[in-house]
Amino acid sequence: MHDATLYDVVIAGAGPVGLFLACELRLARLSVLVLEQAATPHSPLKQLPFGMRGLSSLSIEAFYRRGLLVDIAAQPRAHAAQSQRNASAAHWMQHVRRPGGHFAGIQFFHDKIDVHGAQWQYRLPSPPETHMASDMAHIESVLAQRATAMGAEVRRGTGVTGFEQADEGVTIYAGSEAFRARWLVGCDGGRSTVRKTAGFEFIGTEPEFTGYSAEVELAQPHALVPGRYYTPTGMFTYQPPGTIAMVDFDGGAFHRTQPITLEHVQAVLRRISGADVTITALKLVTTWTDRAFQATTYRNRRVLLAGDAAHTHSPLGGQGLNLGMGDAMNLGWKLAATVRGDAPDGLLDTYTHERHPVGAQILDWSRAQVALMRPTPGTRALGAIIRDLIETPDGATYFAGRIWGLSLRYDLGDGHPLVGRSAPDFELADGSRLGEHLRTGKGLLLDFNAGAPLKALARRLSDRVAYIAGDATDNLGLRAVLVRPDGIVAWAGEDAVDEDALAQAAMRWFAGRWL
Repeated sequence: MHDATLYDVVIAGAGPVGLFLACELRLARLSVLVLEQAATPHSPLKQLPFGMRGLSSLSIEAFYRRGLLVDIAAQPRAHAAQSQRNASAAHWMQHVRRPGGHFAGIQFFHDKIDVHGAQWQYRLPSPPETHMASDMAHIESVLAQRATAMGAEVRRGTGVTGFEQADEGVTIYAGSEAFRARWLVGCDGGRSTVRKTAGFEFIGTEPEFTGYSAEVELAQPHALVPGRYYTPTGMFTYQPPGTIAMVDFDGGAFHRTQPITLEHVQAVLRRISGADVTITALKLVTTWTDRAFQATTYRNRRVLLAGDAAHTHSPLGGQGLNLGMGDAMNLGWKLAATVRGDAPDGLLDTYTHERHPVGAQILDWSRAQVALMRPTPGTRALGAIIRDLIETPDGATYFAGRIWGLSLRYDLGDGHPLVGRSAPDFELADGSRLGEHLRTGKGLLLDFNAGAPLKALARRLSDRVAYIAGDATDNLGLRAVLVRPDGIVAWAGEDAVDEDALAQAAMRWFAGRWL
């Protein structure tokens, strides 16, 4: 047993969520150990074409604010070339109009989005795009390199098998080894050992289908027409030369219940597509379902959950990665303050308060997509109505706001409409931008009029909040803004600043009773 080492935090799981959280905790100089069951991060199923993930504006902003976006966007050359070949082959996706995303396969387009609507009212032009795609293996590689470089310890082939909680910490078991930590965070996926061992209540809806993602060789590559198709028995997409996705409404009966053979995949493809196709080689295949479950709370004493360990749902629309990144960004600075001992009362409990509703909303978003995919006449009729609505400016703007994450606003109480939203990327007088100043993991107090009272308040919080005085190219009519370390606006004031309100916000998020 490693009696000599007491880690501040042990993280179970070295996927993107666990690794990003490790980076967040190391910003606060906490000692962090990441335990991962898999001996190697390399998995064929993380490679193209299965591994591409759409990143929402909030995930992109998080990477940008931590100085990771350039590396995330720098797709490896081999993957970029493969992605280009895939794009060339997928001619059904080559539109003169630029797609912005989809809901159950129903696309919305940029030319219909109202960028002057309420969701965009407080957005400013900034380096990050509103959405982009990246390869899952590449994201993990970038985050692993950053976490290690920052001093996090990552052990692979050492999965958490159990633990015991005490008032002052947790003893974590990984096979024959044991580790001690003040806190344990389960980022170990939908079948989380941490969640099960801690006894978190996990509730939701059982699956309606088994989904298949496969890379195959076909005897007759042209027997299937490229595209996405809804049939009387399910749904399938085909991207030449051999990328296939299928949804079989069997109640999830085949997911992880038996080996996936070439013959089985071929039988399902023939039944759903109605085509007499022959698969000559099964290169890669995985199954998934629309099972949608969520923990009722994300904290049990000194154990926390994040990512798929806290909520699991179908991968439709690629919302899972973004949801997990949001969990890590929200939790990291709050847990760090708790470990340091300078957290205001109840700060860590705001993690569940803020993130649980977001997770519940995504689960319902996933369920709604499944409802549009069922092979019934009523579903097809409803889908036609959604297609009409998504072609309107209001419809396209609504779906863009939800899928890109622009509509997210935490309920932080009354105040300016910006409070609870992601901070605008203000371009400051010295040419720097707000996002660049968040790389240290501190909060920010932007004082656009350089007033002495705000400077005095900031001085008392200098170890946790950076003070920036000076105007911005466009300050959106604001006098000052207080921004949390995760980039969320905690307070915003126009004209004459209400110093009492600002002080209360500062105490709520940074100082407790110390001001």
